[in-house]
Amino acid sequence: MRLRGSCQCGKVRFRLDSQTPYPFMYCYCSICRKTTGGAFGCNIMGRRETLRVSGEKHLKRYHAMIRNPGKRAVRSPGERWFCAECGTHLYVLDDRWPQGVWPNAGAIDTPLPAPAEMVHIMLRFKPAWVQVCGRGPRFREYPRLSIADWHDRHGVRVR
Repeated sequence: MRLRGSCQCGKVRFRLDSQTPYPFMYCYCSICRKTTGGAFGCNIMGRRETLRVSGEKHLKRYHAMIRNPGKRAVRSPGERWFCAECGTHLYVLDDRWPQGVWPNAGAIDTPLPAPAEMVHIMLRFKPAWVQVCGRGPRFREYPRLSIADWHDRHGVRVR
């Protein structure tokens, strides 16, 4: 499926192909919450070799800090890409998985399919004021289930 996305001010636009376009996983970690400005983050997955960006001069890259209680903060190897003008979080690249790109579902302009269930992850980091709504599996941290696995399990991977 061809996906198109953009930042809020319109200075950065991008497109990519995805076989896994269902936005089904809400992440409550502080990185996702703080970089998206919401109660949780929601990324989908695409094929990196198909990523095309216009307005690249407006892009900024950020490596988030991973903070765990009682441990020293470490720099995430994942690159979060933003519009430097309006601050929209656009996508994540991580060379540990060089074939993938993880666009922020909120930056996608193409209508996305609605998932049958929501998966809630990193609940250990959820602030008390955030309510977890709806049915679906809940995990204190990361589940073993990948984005591709979830799409395969539900028979919704797009070819």
